[in-house]
Amino acid sequence: MVAAGQSADATRQKFVDFAESRDPRLRDELVEAHLGLAFQLARRFSNRGETYDDLSQVASIALIKSVDRFDPERGVEFSTFATRTIIGELKRHFRDKGWAIRAPRRIQELYLELGQVIEALSHELGRPPTVAEMANSTGASEEAVLEALEAGQSYRTSSIDAPDRQDGSISTRLGEVDSGFGGAEDRMVLAMSMAKLPERERVILNLRFVEGMTQSQIAGEVGISQMHVSRVLTASLAKLRESFVPER
Repeated sequence: MVAAGQSADATRQKFVDFAESRDPRLRDELVEAHLGLAFQLARRFSNRGETYDDLSQVASIALIKSVDRFDPERGVEFSTFATRTIIGELKRHFRDKGWAIRAPRRIQELYLELGQVIEALSHELGRPPTVAEMANSTGASEEAVLEALEAGQSYRTSSIDAPDRQDGSISTRLGEVDSGFGGAEDRMVLAMSMAKLPERERVILNLRFVEGMTQSQIAGEVGISQMHVSRVLTASLAKLRESFVPER
């Protein structure tokens, strides 16, 4: 989001100049020109237990980091690069602050690691992994795995990966968070279902609901039309939704 009257070409040239000079005044101009983007992303994560002021501060700091780290020679638009960086910092903020009952750091980290382990093992085994298998994969004890899963129930249920309810998220499209993702078993079912999807569908779901990209941005990233992206999302969500329909 660039300040009014400032062309994309002019902004791009400023990034090129800043990459060469590291001029503090030019840096300030670039940060100020994109503050609207930071504030917009902060608003998308508001009403989830953290004040907008705190979130806007996190987003602003992430914007500064984005300006400092951006390489205009890589052929990526700054808005795309900054959006990913800011969303990543906002998610990290929620991960650090998002425990209703403060669990030990090692348990928090293990709980977050288990999400990836469950998905990988479900794909490999063709079924949800047992506690023993999760323990073996992470190198933790079975007691620690159980403690992490239990502690995870106190973790805020509002998705920190979803961009906003008005845009839709995996959880809101499948059902309410409490009923759809309330327990470890449901998370395992979702992970196993995701693992069964074709790679392109998994990539598009990740770009939409984790990276927070729009359908048009995904179309440019993947190299297909926006209409095709829409069809893929609709079909993929339908497949995931079927995972939570009890067999008769």
